[in-house]
Amino acid sequence: MTPPSGGREALDTEHRRQFLEAGYLVLPGLLPEALRERLAPEVDRWVDEGLRARSIAACADPLRYGPPPLLELELPAHGELLTFPPLLLALTRLLGPDFVFHHLHSDRQDPGIPGKAWHHDCEPNDRSDPSLLMVHALHYLGGLDGKVGSLAVLPGSHLRTADKSAYAHHGTAELPGEVVIDRLPPGSTVLLNSALFHTRRPAPEGPGRPRYFVDASYCQVGARWRPVKPYWRRMLARARELDLADGQWPELFAERHFTEYTGTSRTGRTGRTEYAGTGPSGTEYAGTGPSGTEYTGTV
Repeated sequence: MTPPSGGREALDTEHRRQFLEAGYLVLPGLLPEALRERLAPEVDRWVDEGLRARSIAACADPLRYGPPPLLELELPAHGELLTFPPLLLALTRLLGPDFVFHHLHSDRQDPGIPGKAWHHDCEPNDRSDPSLLMVHALHYLGGLDGKVGSLAVLPGSHLRTADKSAYAHHGTAELPGEVVIDRLPPGSTVLLNSALFHTRRPAPEGPGRPRYFVDASYCQVGARWRPVKPYWRRMLARARELDLADGQWPELFAERHFTEYTGTSRTGRTGRTEYAGTGPSGTEYAGTGPSGTEYTGTV
């Protein structure tokens, strides 16, 4: 499901209807080359200097590690990406004029890493209102092809209430009704309803090139959303200090749209507690949180 404009023009009513029904929207080549060329070295730094691993540790065991020394959004191009005007315009057409930034992840997924099992990424809100949307923007800096693997989505699965890992026992296997997204030009973005089940499959042609991947999530206002990072207040405060919204999006980094952080747990739409994170190489990790509760999964 791809808008003819690649997302550079306002999405029309039909695109919004399709997004609400299918749960995803493809924006080919949304990010210009100049922005991609600045993002890629920042991703390299984030991974190679151990900043990604340090950020994960801060979420997995905040009492031990404390907040990370650097936030993704403090990297200049990453901060610019969060409020890239064509992206926010597309989100406005899907979410309405008022939405809030939830979190940001950045990774360089090296050749040969395993796939990621079927899952969804939706966080709960304090009204338990499934009509309020959370959207993930998946940015593929180098695009998608046979050398970096593919994204498969299950259209309509966001309309069913299910735990995040309800389909994880299928691994990355093909499911009836799935749509495979495996050919995208550099700088493409896929917008997902965060409750949509999806999976990352390894490259069918064997180890190829690294996949540069940044994802950011945004939520409709109207309820308070559960944060997934213990340092979420600092994250929003830094975004305001850096004036990433440029005075144009008053709700984008407002703290009032979040509940208190209640631990390293993450819950799906059913309210079941889960723990999630990814190791520095993009592999899954599992273990026990500070409270003794087991956690497992990937970000």
